[in-house]
Amino acid sequence: MAGRILLVEDNEDDVALTLRALEKNRLHNDVEIVRDGQDALDLLFRRGEYASRSPADLPELILLDLKVPRVDGLEVLRQIRASPVTQFLPVVVLTSSSQERDVVQSYQLGANSYVQKPVDFDDFIEATRQLGMYWLVLNKLPPG
Repeated sequence: MAGRILLVEDNEDDVALTLRALEKNRLHNDVEIVRDGQDALDLLFRRGEYASRSPADLPELILLDLKVPRVDGLEVLRQIRASPVTQFLPVVVLTSSSQERDVVQSYQLGANSYVQKPVDFDDFIEATRQLGMYWLVLNKLPPG
C-alpha cells in the first residue's frame, strides 16, 4: 500500500489544487488533511482527538504550508524535528511564500525541501509529480 500523505493547509483552493494534482499524477496515496498547525501536531503526537491512533500510524510524507492558523508551519517543523518519533519524517514545505527568511528558517529547522507553490496549474501538476516520485517512490527512510 502506498504511504499516506499529511497535508497541512488551511486554504480550501490550495487543498483542492493539491488533491487534483496528486490525482492527475496518479499518486493514489491516502491524503489526510489538517487545517492548522495545532491539529498537525496533535495528529503526529497522538493528542486530543487523535489520542487513540496507533503509534505506527504516521504519514510517509508531510506537505506543510507555513502560513497556517494556531501554530505556524515553522513551529510545526521545529517540533517534528525535536521528537525522536517524527524527526526523520520527510517534510516538504509547500507554500506561497517566496521570502528568503522563510526559506532559510525552513532549512535551518530541518525541512527536506522547500517548494514555492507555482501560480500556473500545469507547473503545479509537474511540481507535484516530481515531489511524489521522489519522496514516495525513490526516497528510502531509516527503519523505525
